[in-house]
Amino acid sequence: MNIALFGLGIIGATWARNLAADGHAVRAWNRTAKPEHPCWCADPLAAVRGAELVSIVVADGPAVMQVLDAVLPACAPGTVIANHATIGVDEVRAVRDRVRAAGCAFLDMPFTGSKIAAEQRQTVFFVGDDDGSLACVETVYRPLTRAILPLGPVGRAMAIKLALNLMIATTFQGMAEGLKLARAAGIDDATFFRCLDLNVAKSGLADLKRPKLEQADWSPQFSVKHMHKDLRHALRLAAEVGVATPQTALLQQAYAATEAKGLGDADFSVLYQA
Repeated sequence: MNIALFGLGIIGATWARNLAADGHAVRAWNRTAKPEHPCWCADPLAAVRGAELVSIVVADGPAVMQVLDAVLPACAPGTVIANHATIGVDEVRAVRDRVRAAGCAFLDMPFTGSKIAAEQRQTVFFVGDDDGSLACVETVYRPLTRAILPLGPVGRAMAIKLALNLMIATTFQGMAEGLKLARAAGIDDATFFRCLDLNVAKSGLADLKRPKLEQADWSPQFSVKHMHKDLRHALRLAAEVGVATPQTALLQQAYAATEAKGLGDADFSVLYQA
């Protein structure tokens, strides 16, 4: 398939390489030039001309709209435009409306899985699909993932993504505070994690972040600034639907303070230190 991919960050750069390895014609553009990437295309209009699938893997809602500003005039009617950015539920519906007004099909397709999952082709996609467009591109995405989960109309997939990221952030914070308490009480890391392995508090997140906590390695798998943005969207959705999220509201303040310290590009596990 002819694919235009917009956003060569941690995830997009990996997907572009994997899609090209799968035999697709991939042209990738990024707001910051990345000519070192094998799929790089300097002109967004050139990237999108002839594309059957446009995959958007950028940071936030305004960036998604900037991509649409650049590419919609060159998209052929019926082009499938898939948004993978984690944005607000209201934002994704606005994106859908704009895409469909241009005569293109739209997929609300956030994902779970950070850098390691993308590299191992273990990403999980949540899909909001109003008109059956997933069937047109599912064979493209299937090799990148361990699951594709259709969840109904546009908006539901994004709501699930925000709910799960809320859980990831609050779960990690509990783990970080528990480890800090154990260390202060004289318990070494090997003992802490051996006990955790046999406790109901054990999780896949604990396995993922254990090396970072042991080595104080804050290189990004999922950055503070992106988690902070997702928590803000989750809190806004919670307010809209009348759900109380007191732990998340408090934790969002910690993320704001951490980002204010200049740690926005660090992995969110740096919250242990901050």
